[in-house]
This record gives sequence, structure tokens and C-alpha cells, in this order.
Amino acid sequence: LYFSPSTSRQQNQPQGHYGLTSPISLAPPSDKDYIHTQKLIEAMKPFGVFEDQEELYHRTTVLGKLNNFVREWISELAESKNLPPSITEQVGGKIFTFGSYRLGVHTKGSSDIDALCVAPNHVERSDFFQSFFEKLKNLEEVKNLRAIEDAYVPVIKFEFDGIEIDLVFAKLSLPTVSDDLDLRDDSCLKSLDIRCIRSLNGSRVTDEILRLVPNVENFRLTLRAVKLWAKRRGVYSNIMGFLGGVSWAMLVARICQLYPNALASTLVNKFFLIFSKWDWPKPVLLKHLEESFLNLPVWDPRVNPSDRYHVMPIITPAYPQQNSTYNVSVSTRAVMVEEFQRGLEVTDEILKGKSDWSKLFEPLNFFQKYKHYIVLTASAFTEEHHLNWIGLVESKIRVLVGNLERNEFITIAHVQPQSFPGNKDLYKQSGYVSMWFLGLVFKKAESAVKTNVDLTHGIQSFTDTVYRQASALNILKEGMKIEATYVKRKQLHYFLPAGTLQKRKKQRVSDISQNNSGLQCKRSSLGESCSDGSKDRDSRTPSNSSSLNKISKLDISTAETERLYVFEVVGGMWFLISWPNSKSQVSPTEMEATVALRTSGPPIGCTIPGYNTVCQLRMCFVQGQHKLSGTLITDPKSASPKQHCSPTSK
Repeated sequence: LYFSPSTSRQQNQPQGHYGLTSPISLAPPSDKDYIHTQKLIEAMKPFGVFEDQEELYHRTTVLGKLNNFVREWISELAESKNLPPSITEQVGGKIFTFGSYRLGVHTKGSSDIDALCVAPNHVERSDFFQSFFEKLKNLEEVKNLRAIEDAYVPVIKFEFDGIEIDLVFAKLSLPTVSDDLDLRDDSCLKSLDIRCIRSLNGSRVTDEILRLVPNVENFRLTLRAVKLWAKRRGVYSNIMGFLGGVSWAMLVARICQLYPNALASTLVNKFFLIFSKWDWPKPVLLKHLEESFLNLPVWDPRVNPSDRYHVMPIITPAYPQQNSTYNVSVSTRAVMVEEFQRGLEVTDEILKGKSDWSKLFEPLNFFQKYKHYIVLTASAFTEEHHLNWIGLVESKIRVLVGNLERNEFITIAHVQPQSFPGNKDLYKQSGYVSMWFLGLVFKKAESAVKTNVDLTHGIQSFTDTVYRQASALNILKEGMKIEATYVKRKQLHYFLPAGTLQKRKKQRVSDISQNNSGLQCKRSSLGESCSDGSKDRDSRTPSNSSSLNKISKLDISTAETERLYVFEVVGGMWFLISWPNSKSQVSPTEMEATVALRTSGPPIGCTIPGYNTVCQLRMCFVQGQHKLSGTLITDPKSASPKQHCSPTSK
């Protein structure tokens, strides 16, 4: 029904191609709808979805102070550039908010605010990141000030009187910025560079969403419920390939357009009904695509070939229209569709009186969902380096998901957006550790013949991407490592605290004893490898041999990993400290992941700052046996003798 064009049409209701229709239902809400909506509100309250008036007042006060501060800075800057006094007194400047705060769905205890600084044409971006940044430094209320000038949307992050602010910048082609400036007018984009257009886009999209929904209060309550559900079910993360806040807002806004008179309880149910059956990659739009005299690039698969590969397009309503979900992959879309279907089943039961709303917000039991997992570990020696490192690694995990799902034997690669701290053993050996978990679904074997699934290329490509990016951004430091390990579900408790693994199946005593004996064997065999590796390393540079104990402790959790390569950086050089067991067997009864990982080594040609060292690695397969040879070049410019490392000689 919602794909079909309709002859009836309300005023201002968007129409056009890509499945835009008139409202499906104009029926007024019933008494049951009011009761269910009230129960929905009560079910959300324990999660802190609604902010109190004191928090709201504090945020409003902080934004007022920041707005005055911006106007003062712009006026001082005009004087320093010798502008006429008549212009200096009227240059203005303004702070606009966008995101969840502007949409009115800010949650209790969530203190971050997305804000936009709009300045007249005499203010340059360099002024924003230099003089304004220095002026912020002198404020007592400002803490944790940092600038990210090379980001896709350049931003200054800071805390202002306890409120976290993400402030972006846009310069308009106007001599003054008045208080009644309306950013929804496309003319404000004229003669702007792409970074200013991106900065303005957040505010313009948010305002357009609010304009296009028929009932703002119903929209806000429904969006609060959907965002809470998405976070509880692990599908709220744009950076990981799921959906971010603006994408969820546009999906909810589309449902509000289709059911303009419905209350939140009905809208939540219709949300799951519509999008569990949506014909992806048919895009979701709040209004038809518009042309403009500015001729900026917009999302249009009829014109742009790259847009045809987007698997779950949700298009922003403000010009220039863009796809807000370009990070979504086939796997993450499949996970979300599955969650839509579960949400539909649960809300149908609730509306029939067979269940209550708390069931909708039950968390996903991710660690019981799959049989096979990859544990991705990022570690660094210092806290500062660790924060930079995990930020980069997290932003690239969707690359790993894409690499894995392109493997012919993998049907789903599901990443858990939440990261976890490393266990105590990992902390002792690597300083600061963060872990992410990816669940894998393998295709069922068509015959009883055992199948080896080699994940080497996908994971190595991912690690190479991370290290190259870190090197390009000049944040790669000694001690930064990535490790990827394949484990089965029953081994996850070695990585995670007991409380995290919900509804863990009880193991029989015989199973536990058998598992422990296997672990001891694995640990002893790896102990020999570590011993050999330490001798090789100590011959080159002095260091504490206890750092090599990490691999044996780590492998407690990887007892059934078929092949594992681990490299560690010492004195600026990457050394092999473990190699694969060539006698590993794969169970013929089910398909196993035979993992050959280069888990920590940087890509070829990537050097550690302060050291003139290049590590080149290659893997060769000879008559079914796996050999790893490395070439260590202490000076790339000189043709010095090469030192080869192999399991037999080192």
C-alpha cells in the first residue's frame, strides 16, 4: 500500500517518485492508543530518556553564554582587520544547534550538544581554529579543548561549564549575520566551499525534518522510543555501519507522514511494520529530490553510478540531498532488518495485550547469538596514545566488516558497536586495551567434506588500512597494536567479565575438564614458540622478556584457533613471536574458520616514528604446509644483508 501512488493528497504532503505517497491512515487515535502511549512512556522512564527541567535550563544558559562569546570574538576580529566602525558594530554572528538537542529528544545525563558557529564573510576558517581556539583556552569554564581540523566536517570539541560541545564552523557570503537569519534558504549556500556546506548541512537537515512532520510532539516521543530500542539492540552507530541519530529521525519522520494522526504507540508499531517490509535499496525520502541553481552534487543513482551501490539509502531532505547511510553494508542491513522483524512481533503482542513495552527494550544477547566470533584488540602503551588509536581503529571497523562479508563462505559479519576494556592480563602487558567483537555466520557446507575458510586477506587488508591511515595522520606510535583472533562462543568468557555473558549455558564438568586440558596443551606449545621468539628478539635489542608472556595468556582464549600470527613492536621493530600450527585440523562435521592473521604488523613501507625500519612480510604455502618468512631491513636505502626469520631457524 505504501508503495502505491494515491489520488488523495494533503496540502504540503510530499509526492513524487521513489515511493512517496499520501498518508496511509488519517484515523483519529482511540482510547486504547492513549493508554498504550502512556504505558510506553512509563516503560522508557527508567532508562533516563526524558531530561529534567534543571538540565534543560543549564544547557540553555550555556548556549546563551557561548552565543555572546562568539559575537564578541567576531566583533574583535573585525576591529583587528580594520573594518569600518559602522560594520564592526553590526557584524553579528550566531550559534545554531542541530542533532538530538535541536530535535528535542535529548536524554537525561547526555550532555553533548552539536552546534554550528555562523560567521560573516570577513571571518576565515583559519581564524576559527586559531584566534577563536586561543580565546576559548583563556575561559575558566572551558575544559578538554581540542581541535580536529582535518576531519570530514572540521570541529572544535570542548566542555563549557560541564556541557560537552561539538562546534563546527561556516562562513556565509554576507557582511553581517542577523539574529533572524534562516538557514533553510538555499541562497545562504551561494559561493561557499564544501566544508562550510557540510557544516551547514546538519542544521538545515534538522530544521527541515521538523518542518516536514505533521505533529512534532508525536514525532519526538516516537523518536525517543526508537532510539532507545536501537541502542538496546545494538544497531545505533553510524560509524560502525548501522544508523546514526539523523537517519533514525528521518525514518521516524517518514512514518509520521504516513500516519499523521497516530500516537506514539501506534507509530512505533507502524515503524516496524513498514521498514521490516521495505523494498531496500529503494530509498526513504521525506520529499522529492529538488534541483537548484547552485548545481551542487546531490544523491541521484540515475546520474551518479556510485549511488547505485548504496544498500540502504535514507536521503536527507535539505539541499544538497545526500545519503546519510553510506556506511551501511549488506551485513549491517541484514542485522537491522532482522531487528525490525523482531520489533514488529513484539509490538504486535503488546498492542494485543499479550506483553508489555519493557519487552521491546530488552537488550540483544549478542554473545549467545553466534557460534563464531572474531575478537579485535587495539592496544597502546599510554592513555593518550590509546585514545587516538582506538578512535582510528573504531572508524575503520566497517572496512573489516565489508572485507569479511565479501568472503564467499561468510553470510553475516555482525559487529557489536560497544567496545570492551581488555582483561587484567592484557592490561599488564599492553598498557591500555580495547576490544570489539564480530559475530560470524558461515554458509552451511553442502557436503560432509571439510572446508577451510581463510580470512587472512580480509583482515590483513583492514590492518594495512589502519596503519597507513595512522601513518598519514602522524599518530602511529610505538606500542600501538591491532590483534584479531578467531574464537568460538564457549571461549568468550576468557575475554569478557561474567556479567556480560548473559544466559550462559552451563557446561558439564566433563566438558570443562576436557576444555581445560586442551588449553594447557595449547599454552605449552605456544610457550615454546614464545621462548624461541624471545631469544631472537633479545639478540637484537634489550627488553623485558616478560612482555612475550602476553601471547600465551592471550591464547588461553584462543585454544581452538587454527592459525595465529602475532607480531610485537620492540625498539621500533616488528618481531614475530608466534606462528601457526601446521598440523591443525578442521572438524568435518561443520565449517570452521581457519584463520591466518597478520595481527599487529604495519603494512609494507610503514615505519615507526623515530626508527628507520621497514618490516616486509610474506606468506607462502608449500605442499600444504604454511611457512612465514620475514625480511627485516634496518636501512631501506642501503642494501644491507637480509635477516630471515622462520619457525625452524628462529
